[in-house]
Amino acid sequence: MSKNDLACVLAAIRSQPWAIVPEYLEAIEAIALRAMDAEVLERVAKDGHVPMVEASRTAVAAMGQRLDGTQMSMIRGNVAVVPLIGTIFPRASLMGASTGGTALATFMSDMRVAWASESVDRIVMLVDSPGGVVSGLGEAAETLRASPKPITAFVTGTGASAAYWLASQAQEIVLDRSAMVGSIGVLATLSRQEGPDASGNRTYEITSSGAPEKRPDPATEEGRAAIQRMVDAAESVFIGDVAAGRGVNAATVRSEFGRGGMLTGAGAVAAGMADRIGTLEAELAGKTTQSSGRTRGSGAGRRARAAAQIETRRRAAEERN
Repeated sequence: MSKNDLACVLAAIRSQPWAIVPEYLEAIEAIALRAMDAEVLERVAKDGHVPMVEASRTAVAAMGQRLDGTQMSMIRGNVAVVPLIGTIFPRASLMGASTGGTALATFMSDMRVAWASESVDRIVMLVDSPGGVVSGLGEAAETLRASPKPITAFVTGTGASAAYWLASQAQEIVLDRSAMVGSIGVLATLSRQEGPDASGNRTYEITSSGAPEKRPDPATEEGRAAIQRMVDAAESVFIGDVAAGRGVNAATVRSEFGRGGMLTGAGAVAAGMADRIGTLEAELAGKTTQSSGRTRGSGAGRRARAAAQIETRRRAAEERN
């Protein structure tokens, strides 16, 4: 692959904003360039996320039988398990496959099948993801927020950025004791050619007169300001959806939900980013405890009603058995 080809790959990755843990965006770029010895890949490997993702995939496969009509979801009893694992991409792609990611289109398709299935009473969204591409997340979040069936998001490893954006739309968020959530925010990376490449070629870009912000130059103050406006606009949608899903105002999300950082387990529950600590097996069996009881505005009533529906269905299942 020539340096021009590599530059094109990087340009494609950097052409859109991401809601992802920054190190993972670096890792994606390194994977795309086949730089498997890159330092960033070593850092990602050392954080333990890769084996946790693989464990999550194994757990999904062992949960029961495939839910008819889905590509990656399972069903146990009346509970559908829809996984959101690995880096999130808008649709199936070679990049998604090479990084062990989830296609948002596939995830939402599986959700719609679960909503339509008469065999499914409730849904567990199994989350272990560092985040992903912003594209499509706003629409997906709004659709999840209007789910006709109760959804519990269970975070088994990492529910970061784009993954938390989607998980926050569930009626309830349950964490493994060591699970982390947060990284609320949007980032963009750009590069500009400053000298000739190895072949002696220099790339020039000329945009039309009416589109000065089509390719903003990060080396200039005006260019950085244009890029900042873009990521801030995406962040506002992100924060608005989290606020709506969690039943709080945007100011609370900005000030108490990690400020771009990650919170773990009980700390995330105390901040209102999640509802309680639990186990996946308990969620699947319906053996859940009451939520934290923290008041979060209008969303609290919605989650309480969903919890009551889940409990009613659990008792009915026990009676049938």
